[in-house]
Amino acid sequence: MAESATTSRDSLELLPDAAQRYGAGDVEGWRAGALLLTFFLVSALSQVDRILPYIMAESIKAELSLNDTQIGLLTGVAFAVCYTLLSLPLARAADRGSPRFVLVSCIFLWSAMTALGGLASSFLLLALTRFGVAFGEAGAMPAAHAIIARRIRPERRGLAIGLFAMGIPLGTMVGFAAGGALGDALGWRMVLIGAGTIGLAIGAMALAVPGPTPPRKTEAISKEPFLRTSFALLSSPGFRWLFAGAVVASFAAAPFYVFVAPFLIRTHGFTASEAGLAFGLLQGLMGIAGTLLGGRFFDRAVRTGTGRVLGPPAIIFLLASIPMTAALFVPVGWVSILLLVPSMFSFAFMLPWGFGAAHLVAGEGREAMATSLVMIGSGLLGPAIGPLLVGVVSDAATAAGLANGLGIGLLLIPAASLLTCLALLTANRRVAARLRGAVTGDASHF
Repeated sequence: MAESATTSRDSLELLPDAAQRYGAGDVEGWRAGALLLTFFLVSALSQVDRILPYIMAESIKAELSLNDTQIGLLTGVAFAVCYTLLSLPLARAADRGSPRFVLVSCIFLWSAMTALGGLASSFLLLALTRFGVAFGEAGAMPAAHAIIARRIRPERRGLAIGLFAMGIPLGTMVGFAAGGALGDALGWRMVLIGAGTIGLAIGAMALAVPGPTPPRKTEAISKEPFLRTSFALLSSPGFRWLFAGAVVASFAAAPFYVFVAPFLIRTHGFTASEAGLAFGLLQGLMGIAGTLLGGRFFDRAVRTGTGRVLGPPAIIFLLASIPMTAALFVPVGWVSILLLVPSMFSFAFMLPWGFGAAHLVAGEGREAMATSLVMIGSGLLGPAIGPLLVGVVSDAATAAGLANGLGIGLLLIPAASLLTCLALLTANRRVAARLRGAVTGDASHF
């Protein structure tokens, strides 16, 4: 109980009225801009390397003689296993030591594995390279968040996380739009090799720009075993429900990004280039709007001092589930694409709120661990089971003679969006009670 109260006091120290605790390592002006630009490029690159097999799935499937179930395994389980095994220890390494070293090492690893994926001659070899990509990506985001926590002032951190997270939708846009066009023109192998080469250059940039990262002030936390820290965070009801929200949201997001482009190609007759351009551009625009607005509104919610920092994304997920359902069955392709837009916005809007709330609950010195746990929630069951489940349902429905088998499988997305709304509303109440309890010294909320 004492440990819980200490964690909650640490959490409140991240609020603006305690911003003066930070200062020695803060960066301002152009230095902060250069730091966030670098991290934006890292975030975008990681998403491009993850997305490319999605938009090029039909070409990969044809050349390597795969089925939808194997595509689901290839794009889901590889990442989920690595997130489970490696994200927490890599996050602990970032919290304890040099997050810059962890970040740069991870970038070089996943970039090399992306390039090697272009040389794969079988499902097994391609899956092994995707394991390597997942290894690198498992540590990159926690390490980047640890640097942000040490270098960006607390009252600006929501926007900083939003700018960093903006790389995800823009990387998705580039991955779908450029990946589809280049895949048609050059072939999927050359695209993977080229993306890996670009990644090595951005890794060198990440090595130079952040500079030495100042040590944390909370040395006692750094000595805790990472499993103990993880269990301490998950013992908080607010963090548990946030974790649950990340899990169910991933059951909506993972199948969305894996199978929506193939859905548009099969059901509405788009080419890979057309589907990638339309889907990618809209996803990029919604991603920019979602992450920036999410970061701004999260900072505003923190400044109110109520601790209610998860209600808005919950409502957005609820509203997005309705047009998503309609998008799977309308007969006109461009209408289907437009009906996908609210879901694109909801996934981006959630990012600053989810990570920002996790940092608040975790407290100073646990930011990378909090990020890692949220990543595990969003990167484990959903990506592992969601695309696989959609692929199995699609194959079964198609075998049964149904014309829109993939659309039926994709009904998992609106169902998971509704569950995400419920989980986030519950987390909203729990997090608020936790932070209020820290102010009053009432540990009964914890």
